[in-house]
Amino acid sequence: MKIVVLDGHALNPGDLSWQGFEAYGEVVVYDRTSYTNKQEIIERIGSAEAILTNKTPIDEEVLAAVPQLKYIGVVATGYNVVDIAAARKRGIPVTNIPAYGTDAVAQSTFALLLEIANQVGVHNQSVHQGDWQNSIDFTYWKTPLMELRGKTIGLIGYGEIAQATATIAHAFNMQVIYWNHRAKEAQAEWAQQVSLEELYHQSDVISLHVPQTAETEQMINQEAIQQMKDGVILLNTARGGLLDEAAVAEALNAGKIYAAGVDVVSKEPMAADNPLLKAKNCFITPHIAWAPVETRERLMGIAVDNFAAFIHGTEKNVVN
Repeated sequence: MKIVVLDGHALNPGDLSWQGFEAYGEVVVYDRTSYTNKQEIIERIGSAEAILTNKTPIDEEVLAAVPQLKYIGVVATGYNVVDIAAARKRGIPVTNIPAYGTDAVAQSTFALLLEIANQVGVHNQSVHQGDWQNSIDFTYWKTPLMELRGKTIGLIGYGEIAQATATIAHAFNMQVIYWNHRAKEAQAEWAQQVSLEELYHQSDVISLHVPQTAETEQMINQEAIQQMKDGVILLNTARGGLLDEAAVAEALNAGKIYAAGVDVVSKEPMAADNPLLKAKNCFITPHIAWAPVETRERLMGIAVDNFAAFIHGTEKNVVN
């Protein structure tokens, strides 16, 4: 069986191995494939019976051109890059990788929050520039510093990543509230489910942990922001499209939102005209919450297990 990896670089830039798939056939790896050139996508799939994709889109037109295709493995949790209905119509199973990065994304969420609260990067740079050596005092700080104890964090969504984030917040002695689209039992007595409006009104920190759907797209808009506390901190390690980025940038510049920490934006790679780039007190990382080597090793292992299950005639993490 020929297995084609269409965009393998993000998962494996050279520090992992595709060996697990090589046990099942010939593996051809492309580091990157065009997201827009369908002819290139079709040509690279060629005669392959199985493909792996991360962000390379597989739509009806592509599937119609490769009738021998029998398997699509998405090496990510989100699978909107594949036309699920078109694959189902052709009897092609589509698999994804659920719950591989729970701890890493929760860690990244708090990395953003701690950077906002303590500004380690700014002060490290200041010291290396000689500011401490030239200081007349034994200490100084370049920005306001913040203690998290006693502050309320509101989690929008309460899946595994949000619950892991809640555990970290509780360890910092924060008050934890959450909203979920349906009633969901709290993991402990220290977490309380509230309405979305109550979450906006009560939270000192708001962290997003919901998928991007028609219902959640740009849910953090001007109307939602107006319901939030003045000086709220906003965190997004979920999906960039959850934010109305222009409204968030305006609120940052006006001081309504004290700071934002985002690992995702609406268009990736980030566009030069994204309003968050010039907004005050906005901390941006390039979609790396999922990227620790241990996390990617786990992802690779699940991807191999998904494919092995397909080869042996069973289903694992099939989304269609």
